Amino acid sequence: MAENASVLEEHDEPHDQSFGARLNWLRAGVLGAGDGIVSTAGLVIGVAAATTDRETIFTAGLAGLVAGAMSMAVGEYVSVSTQRDAEMALLAKERRELREEPEAELQELAELYQAKGLSAELAHDVAVQLTAHDALGAHAETELGIDPEALTKPWHAAWASFIAFTIGALIPLVAILVVAPSARVPVTVVAVVVALLITGWSSARLSSAAVGRAMWRNVAGGLLAMCVTYLIGYLVGTQV
Repeated sequence: MAENASVLEEHDEPHDQSFGARLNWLRAGVLGAGDGIVSTAGLVIGVAAATTDRETIFTAGLAGLVAGAMSMAVGEYVSVSTQRDAEMALLAKERRELREEPEAELQELAELYQAKGLSAELAHDVAVQLTAHDALGAHAETELGIDPEALTKPWHAAWASFIAFTIGALIPLVAILVVAPSARVPVTVVAVVVALLITGWSSARLSSAAVGRAMWRNVAGGLLAMCVTYLIGYLVGTQV
Protein backbone atom coordinates (compact mmCIF):
# COMPACT_ATOMS: atom_id res chain seq x y z
CA MET A 1 0.00 0.00 0.00
CA ALA A 2 2.82 2.43 0.87
CA GLU A 3 4.49 1.70 -2.45
CA ASN A 4 1.23 2.33 -4.32
CA ALA A 5 0.73 5.60 -2.44
CA SER A 6 4.25 6.66 -3.38
CA VAL A 7 3.57 5.91 -7.04
CA LEU A 8 0.32 7.87 -6.89
CA GLU A 9 2.12 10.83 -5.32
CA GLU A 10 4.70 10.78 -8.11
CA HIS A 11 1.96 10.77 -10.75
CA ASP A 12 0.35 13.74 -9.04
CA GLU A 13 3.51 15.81 -9.36
CA PRO A 14 3.42 18.39 -12.17
CA HIS A 15 5.78 17.43 -14.99
CA ASP A 16 4.40 19.44 -17.89
CA GLN A 17 6.80 21.93 -19.47
CA SER A 18 4.67 24.98 -18.72
CA PHE A 19 4.54 24.39 -14.96
CA GLY A 20 7.65 26.49 -14.30
CA ALA A 21 6.24 29.42 -16.28
CA ARG A 22 2.89 29.18 -14.46
CA LEU A 23 4.68 29.07 -11.13
CA ASN A 24 6.58 32.26 -12.00
CA TRP A 25 3.48 34.31 -12.67
CA LEU A 26 1.67 32.78 -9.70
CA ARG A 27 4.51 33.94 -7.48
CA ALA A 28 4.39 37.37 -9.14
CA GLY A 29 0.67 37.46 -8.38
CA VAL A 30 1.11 36.55 -4.72
CA LEU A 31 3.86 39.14 -4.28
CA GLY A 32 1.73 41.74 -6.05
CA ALA A 33 -1.20 41.05 -3.74
CA GLY A 34 1.01 41.39 -0.68
CA ASP A 35 2.41 44.69 -1.91
CA GLY A 36 -1.09 45.96 -2.66
CA ILE A 37 -2.31 45.08 0.81
CA VAL A 38 0.60 46.61 2.71
CA SER A 39 1.16 49.77 0.66
CA THR A 40 -2.52 50.70 0.43
CA ALA A 41 -3.17 49.85 4.07
CA GLY A 42 -0.29 52.05 5.14
CA LEU A 43 -1.55 54.87 2.93
CA VAL A 44 -5.20 54.87 3.98
CA ILE A 45 -4.42 54.38 7.68
CA GLY A 46 -1.96 57.24 7.55
CA VAL A 47 -4.57 59.49 5.93
CA ALA A 48 -7.27 58.28 8.35
CA ALA A 49 -5.04 59.26 11.27
CA ALA A 50 -4.88 62.80 9.88
CA THR A 51 -8.53 63.24 8.83
CA THR A 52 -11.92 61.58 9.17
CA ASP A 53 -13.14 62.83 5.80
CA ARG A 54 -14.25 59.77 3.82
CA GLU A 55 -13.73 61.39 0.41
CA THR A 56 -10.16 62.34 1.23
CA ILE A 57 -9.37 58.80 2.38
CA PHE A 58 -11.03 57.32 -0.71
CA THR A 59 -9.18 59.65 -3.09
CA ALA A 60 -5.81 58.91 -1.50
CA GLY A 61 -6.47 55.18 -1.42
CA LEU A 62 -7.68 55.03 -5.02
CA ALA A 63 -4.71 57.06 -6.25
CA GLY A 64 -2.35 54.76 -4.37
CA LEU A 65 -4.09 51.69 -5.79
CA VAL A 66 -3.85 52.84 -9.40
CA ALA A 67 -0.29 54.12 -9.10
CA GLY A 68 0.87 51.00 -7.27
CA ALA A 69 -0.80 48.58 -9.70
CA MET A 70 0.69 50.36 -12.70
CA SER A 71 4.11 50.49 -11.07
CA MET A 72 4.01 46.79 -10.25
CA ALA A 73 2.90 45.86 -13.77
CA VAL A 74 5.53 47.99 -15.50
CA GLY A 75 8.28 46.82 -13.15
CA GLU A 76 7.37 43.17 -13.62
CA TYR A 77 7.14 43.58 -17.40
CA VAL A 78 10.57 45.21 -17.62
CA SER A 79 12.14 42.66 -15.28
CA VAL A 80 10.71 39.60 -17.02
CA SER A 81 11.41 41.08 -20.47
CA THR A 82 15.06 41.44 -19.49
CA GLN A 83 15.11 37.84 -18.32
CA ARG A 84 13.46 36.66 -21.55
CA ASP A 85 15.94 38.66 -23.67
CA ALA A 86 18.80 36.98 -21.82
CA GLU A 87 17.24 33.55 -22.36
CA MET A 88 16.72 34.24 -26.07
CA ALA A 89 20.32 35.39 -26.46
CA LEU A 90 21.62 32.24 -24.77
CA LEU A 91 19.43 30.04 -26.97
CA ALA A 92 20.60 31.85 -30.11
CA LYS A 93 24.21 31.27 -29.07
CA GLU A 94 23.46 27.59 -28.43
CA ARG A 95 21.83 27.21 -31.85
CA ARG A 96 24.87 28.73 -33.51
CA GLU A 97 27.25 26.43 -31.65
CA LEU A 98 25.16 23.37 -32.53
CA ARG A 99 25.21 24.39 -36.18
CA GLU A 100 28.92 25.23 -36.34
CA GLU A 101 30.43 22.73 -33.88
CA PRO A 102 28.08 19.76 -33.53
CA GLU A 103 30.74 17.28 -32.47
CA ALA A 104 32.17 19.56 -29.79
CA GLU A 105 28.67 20.24 -28.48
CA LEU A 106 27.90 16.52 -28.38
CA GLN A 107 31.06 15.89 -26.39
CA GLU A 108 30.23 18.75 -24.04
CA LEU A 109 26.75 17.34 -23.42
CA ALA A 110 28.16 13.87 -22.74
CA GLU A 111 30.63 15.33 -20.25
CA LEU A 112 27.83 17.13 -18.45
CA TYR A 113 25.87 13.91 -18.08
CA GLN A 114 29.02 12.15 -16.93
CA ALA A 115 29.51 14.84 -14.29
CA LYS A 116 26.00 14.06 -13.05
CA GLY A 117 27.09 10.47 -12.31
CA LEU A 118 26.64 8.51 -15.53
CA SER A 119 29.41 6.31 -16.87
CA ALA A 120 31.31 7.68 -19.85
CA GLU A 121 29.73 5.15 -22.24
CA LEU A 122 26.18 5.70 -20.97
CA ALA A 123 26.62 9.48 -20.91
CA HIS A 124 27.72 9.41 -24.56
CA ASP A 125 24.78 7.19 -25.56
CA VAL A 126 22.29 9.47 -23.75
CA ALA A 127 23.82 12.55 -25.35
CA VAL A 128 23.59 10.99 -28.81
CA GLN A 129 19.96 9.95 -28.39
CA LEU A 130 18.82 13.24 -26.89
CA THR A 131 20.70 15.22 -29.54
CA ALA A 132 18.99 13.21 -32.27
CA HIS A 133 15.60 13.82 -30.64
CA ASP A 134 15.97 17.53 -29.73
CA ALA A 135 19.49 18.89 -29.72
CA LEU A 136 18.60 22.43 -28.64
CA GLY A 137 16.25 21.25 -25.90
CA ALA A 138 18.82 18.86 -24.47
CA HIS A 139 21.61 21.41 -24.45
CA ALA A 140 19.43 24.27 -23.19
CA GLU A 141 18.09 22.25 -20.27
CA THR A 142 21.39 20.68 -19.24
CA GLU A 143 23.78 23.57 -19.87
CA LEU A 144 21.59 26.61 -19.31
CA GLY A 145 18.68 25.41 -17.18
CA ILE A 146 16.25 26.79 -19.80
CA ASP A 147 13.24 25.11 -21.37
CA PRO A 148 12.94 26.58 -24.92
CA GLU A 149 9.23 25.67 -24.95
CA ALA A 150 8.44 27.50 -21.70
CA LEU A 151 10.23 30.82 -21.77
CA THR A 152 9.16 33.52 -19.35
CA LYS A 153 6.25 35.65 -20.59
CA PRO A 154 6.45 39.36 -19.64
CA TRP A 155 2.79 40.14 -20.26
CA HIS A 156 1.63 37.23 -18.11
CA ALA A 157 3.74 38.43 -15.20
CA ALA A 158 2.69 42.05 -15.71
CA TRP A 159 -1.04 41.29 -15.76
CA ALA A 160 -0.70 38.91 -12.81
CA SER A 161 1.00 41.64 -10.77
CA PHE A 162 -1.48 44.33 -11.85
CA ILE A 163 -4.58 42.27 -11.04
CA ALA A 164 -3.15 40.86 -7.81
CA PHE A 165 -2.03 44.29 -6.56
CA THR A 166 -5.48 45.70 -7.32
CA ILE A 167 -7.26 42.91 -5.47
CA GLY A 168 -4.89 43.19 -2.51
CA ALA A 169 -5.24 46.97 -2.38
CA LEU A 170 -9.04 46.78 -2.41
CA ILE A 171 -9.04 44.92 0.92
CA PRO A 172 -7.80 47.79 3.14
CA LEU A 173 -9.50 50.42 0.95
CA VAL A 174 -12.93 48.83 1.27
CA ALA A 175 -12.40 47.96 4.93
CA ILE A 176 -11.62 51.52 5.92
CA LEU A 177 -14.53 53.02 3.98
CA VAL A 178 -17.44 50.78 5.00
CA VAL A 179 -17.29 51.28 8.76
CA ALA A 180 -17.82 54.20 11.10
CA PRO A 181 -14.85 56.58 11.64
CA SER A 182 -14.25 55.30 15.16
CA ALA A 183 -13.83 51.71 13.92
CA ARG A 184 -11.91 52.40 10.72
CA VAL A 185 -8.40 51.73 11.93
CA PRO A 186 -9.00 48.57 14.01
CA VAL A 187 -11.27 47.00 11.35
CA THR A 188 -8.70 47.76 8.63
CA VAL A 189 -5.88 46.32 10.72
CA VAL A 190 -7.81 43.09 11.29
CA ALA A 191 -8.68 42.79 7.59
CA VAL A 192 -5.07 43.40 6.60
CA VAL A 193 -3.70 40.86 9.08
CA VAL A 194 -6.07 38.17 7.78
CA ALA A 195 -5.17 38.99 4.16
CA LEU A 196 -1.44 38.92 4.93
CA LEU A 197 -1.76 35.56 6.65
CA ILE A 198 -3.38 34.20 3.50
CA THR A 199 -0.75 35.65 1.15
CA GLY A 200 2.04 34.47 3.43
CA TRP A 201 0.61 30.96 3.41
CA SER A 202 0.24 31.06 -0.38
CA SER A 203 3.79 32.28 -1.00
CA ALA A 204 5.19 29.62 1.33
CA ARG A 205 3.24 26.86 -0.38
CA LEU A 206 4.36 28.01 -3.85
CA SER A 207 8.02 28.11 -2.84
CA SER A 208 7.95 25.08 -0.48
CA ALA A 209 9.14 27.28 2.40
CA ALA A 210 8.22 27.19 6.09
CA VAL A 211 4.57 28.26 6.25
CA GLY A 212 4.52 29.67 9.77
CA ARG A 213 7.59 31.82 9.28
CA ALA A 214 6.32 33.26 5.99
CA MET A 215 2.91 34.08 7.47
CA TRP A 216 4.17 35.86 10.56
CA ARG A 217 6.88 37.66 8.61
CA ASN A 218 4.17 39.04 6.33
CA VAL A 219 2.05 40.12 9.26
CA ALA A 220 4.98 41.73 11.10
CA GLY A 221 5.97 43.75 8.03
CA GLY A 222 2.39 44.89 7.44
CA LEU A 223 1.85 45.90 11.08
CA LEU A 224 5.12 47.84 11.09
CA ALA A 225 4.13 49.72 7.93
CA MET A 226 0.70 50.59 9.32
CA CYS A 227 2.11 51.72 12.67
CA VAL A 228 4.66 54.02 11.02
CA THR A 229 2.19 55.60 8.59
CA TYR A 230 -0.47 55.98 11.28
CA LEU A 231 2.03 57.79 13.50
CA ILE A 232 3.07 60.06 10.63
CA GLY A 233 -0.55 60.80 9.75
CA TYR A 234 -1.42 61.50 13.37
CA LEU A 235 1.52 63.86 13.84
CA VAL A 236 0.82 65.68 10.60
CA GLY A 237 -2.90 65.87 11.36
CA THR A 238 -2.34 67.52 14.71
CA GLN A 239 -0.07 70.15 13.15
CA VAL A 240 -2.35 71.08 10.23
